[in-house]
Amino acid sequence: MEMNATYTSLVAVGDSFTEGMSDLRPDGSYRGWADVLAGRLAARAPGFRYANLAVRGKLIGQIVDEQVDAAAAMKADVVTLVGGLNDALRPNCDMDRVRDRLGEAVERLAPSCGRLVLMRSPGRNGPVLDRFRPRMEELFAYIDELAARHDALVVDLYGAPALADPRMWDVDRLHLTAEGHRRVAEAVWQTLGLPAEDDWRTPLAPGPRPRWASRRLADARFAKEHLGPWIGRRLTGRSSGDGLPPKRPELLPYEGPDAG
Repeated sequence: MEMNATYTSLVAVGDSFTEGMSDLRPDGSYRGWADVLAGRLAARAPGFRYANLAVRGKLIGQIVDEQVDAAAAMKADVVTLVGGLNDALRPNCDMDRVRDRLGEAVERLAPSCGRLVLMRSPGRNGPVLDRFRPRMEELFAYIDELAARHDALVVDLYGAPALADPRMWDVDRLHLTAEGHRRVAEAVWQTLGLPAEDDWRTPLAPGPRPRWASRRLADARFAKEHLGPWIGRRLTGRSSGDGLPPKRPELLPYEGPDAG
């Protein structure tokens, strides 16, 4: 791979992680690591183009059916694909089916772009990660296999203790904070062979441990505002992304707040 290369276009494919939840801008829209990365790439390449097809809540089959062909047709320099984790976190998950659809996505995207980037997603320390760790690691092992087979890059976020720190995660415990997204953008940037701005793996400075009462209050808020609705959607077959369009469905010049 060419080091310090110039990339002129980026297409991001995936779910809420790539859409940018919970990195809120003042106007209420989501930024996220892909927007940050696009802004940094745009600063190096006049006329840089960017599309983000990701929609929150999408399963890997939906990503393949709704996003992959459109992304392949754009013939971008860089395509990022992150998907399958929403499937792995569901109680009844057919991992054989997840692998099949993920493999289908990679087979269709890899020949269509200059560089395909896959990820081993980060996980927040806690009981949820511990419960689903075997599935996640099965998914990530297959991602490594696909990358080797199709000459794709892999950004290993799962192996970074800094991104497992609960302080890197929003109150919903499913999505990264703005700082977490910034670090993911830096990790992808470096994986593309571009000069490091900082060490995205650096742990957060030690802080005071929250008191027992504060932790219980946070747990109660999480259960009421996030866990309950999430379980409800799983039981009824609904998704938080139902009916929502992609944030940037066309590959157009990027002149957003993160560019330049």
